[in-house]
Amino acid sequence: MSQLFYLSECSSTNDEITQVLLYPQMNGIGLYTFNQTKGRGQYGNQWSGFSGQNLAYSLAVKTAGITVSDFLFNYYTATAVREYIAKLTENTVKIKWPNDIIVSQKKIAGILIEKKKIHHENYFIIGVGINILQEKFDNISNAGSLLSQTGKKYDLKSFAEAFHLFLNEKMEILISEDKIMEEFNSNLFRKDEISVFEINGKRQNGIIRHADKNGEILIELEDETRSFYHKEVKLLY
Repeated sequence: MSQLFYLSECSSTNDEITQVLLYPQMNGIGLYTFNQTKGRGQYGNQWSGFSGQNLAYSLAVKTAGITVSDFLFNYYTATAVREYIAKLTENTVKIKWPNDIIVSQKKIAGILIEKKKIHHENYFIIGVGINILQEKFDNISNAGSLLSQTGKKYDLKSFAEAFHLFLNEKMEILISEDKIMEEFNSNLFRKDEISVFEINGKRQNGIIRHADKNGEILIELEDETRSFYHKEVKLLY
């Protein structure tokens, strides 16, 4: 049975959720806060936000029930988060490869998925940070929030509770590998558009063609077409 826990403050929901997984049979347990002090992003990046304005949320899902690869599970989670935000805001929402959520050219959410063994059970810990009410982002030019990008204000508690229910339902009806890739690529940010990339410290024009099942992205550059893993290429936008 799914449960959702709240903390008024915590360092990282991905770390703290291990404290509420008390029994081996527990699955689909969520934890959230509006004041995360040491949030983590992909590949050691930091995810920080203003207290009382954004959501930090984690969901624990047993790996035994997941039949797709880690890369595809990451893509599936990104499509689920994108779908929730698109339905809620009635806006066009895209996925910046591999798993950032974009609304009107600004990143409003990021995802970090980790594997952890807790009480002899293996879990995917899905961490999601969503900027909801924040209006100022200092020098982070590509960051935004639901408020800044849509002009709409959302009740944080209601948002968190509805998001938890939605994501839990998505984890119970995992779709096929081909369908995951179809949905991911159809909502891929800057796909089939001329964009600027940074590769080995140099800027190049290129066109994103598609992401693949191995976690790579295919980019058509001016003189060649290449596949890249994350951190090998940076999309400038």
